[in-house]
Amino acid sequence: MGRIIYGYDSAEIEFDDRLLAHLKVAIVTKLRRDEKFTLSWDHGIDGGGGRSTVWIHPSIPLQFIFSGSRDATLNREWIEQLMMSANSTGGLQVSAEPREGAQHPA
Repeated sequence: MGRIIYGYDSAEIEFDDRLLAHLKVAIVTKLRRDEKFTLSWDHGIDGGGGRSTVWIHPSIPLQFIFSGSRDATLNREWIEQLMMSANSTGGLQVSAEPREGAQHPA
């Protein structure tokens, strides 16, 4: 499990390394454009249920820490799905990796 360390109080948010690699691309792309947005995710049953949202802003410290030493092979469709979400009014919603060749809803 990798982590995003976020904010001045160094809050740690855990994600699978593969998901984290894809989130990193989407988040860094938005921040390079000086865009602010929310990042939301479900805690899952193992995490006690519920969900969280954080405000991502270029002035707030952000660090990505991966537990593995190898770079993930990136899935372009997943990155596009995450970016579409990040560009919506609901902000970046963590989602499962789409199957290869899956069609996106219009």
